[in-house]
Amino acid sequence: MKRKKIALIGGGQIGGVLAQLAAIRQLGDVVLYDIVQDLPQGKTLDIAEASRIDGFDASVTGTNDYSDIQDSDIVIVSAGLPRKPGMSRDDLLVTNAKIMQTVAENVKKYAPNSIVIIISNPLDAMVTLFQKISGFSHNRVIGQAGVLDSSRFATFISWELGVSVKDVNAMVLGGHGDTMVPLTRYANVNGIPVLEMLERKYKDAAKAAEVMTAMVERTKMAGGEVVKLLKTGSAFYSPASAAIQMAEAIVYDEKRLLPVCAYLQGEFGVNGYYVGVPVVLGEGGAERIVEVTLNAEEQELLNNSVSAVKGLVEDMERLGL
Repeated sequence: MKRKKIALIGGGQIGGVLAQLAAIRQLGDVVLYDIVQDLPQGKTLDIAEASRIDGFDASVTGTNDYSDIQDSDIVIVSAGLPRKPGMSRDDLLVTNAKIMQTVAENVKKYAPNSIVIIISNPLDAMVTLFQKISGFSHNRVIGQAGVLDSSRFATFISWELGVSVKDVNAMVLGGHGDTMVPLTRYANVNGIPVLEMLERKYKDAAKAAEVMTAMVERTKMAGGEVVKLLKTGSAFYSPASAAIQMAEAIVYDEKRLLPVCAYLQGEFGVNGYYVGVPVVLGEGGAERIVEVTLNAEEQELLNNSVSAVKGLVEDMERLGL
């Protein structure tokens, strides 16, 4: 059977890890594109030279020519610049929107039947822009954010409760930013509500709520926490792993229910915007959005997050993007 072809746009820190993970998990033949001469070639050569050790035989190549992504099945986009000191949100939007426009035009030209996963920030705006420029159906253009944010939330819960993170189920909805919505009521450890376990641990409902709130806030600021510690960059291992989980669900038609930045058409009371929600991922991309019942407080938080996403989209339109 012919292998799938995985194109990675952006050869930075995330792109390099994406290439390594895609190869090790043998999702398909990997092509890593970057505008910087020799950078993707060097990274993929390094990865390929570990193929005997890591036990994969998929092709891993680097390129500076978009035509090499021809007929890719999956495209993962991490191209773009991180926000730097002194740079406004408008500055970041303009800079990365120009990059995304070029990416979208070339993916449309060379991989018109691909399913596209966007990692680039500001995430919700970049997914919206890619879909607009490419004209791809909404189910074939999705964003990675919720998988990462949910994993961060689950990690903090596992540390707090002293249980395996494998048994923690947690989900984060909304935009990828300070207004994201970790669903505390639905968080559980193999079915046991996290809040219940916290109350038993502290024997105090107020203290349990305080600890949960602290974990929620840490989840919202997790990306910034990594940036502060690294000093010269941002997270790259975890965003890459999250995107690969999404790609794996698509390649193997797993029907995984994952929090994905997807286009809403009335779900959760939102129409016409890309927002992080529970999505069934399979060979068709975002095959189905699953609505969960939200209480008044949760719906208000989600509405607030959607408003932030709308603000980003309006900023793009105001800037002529």
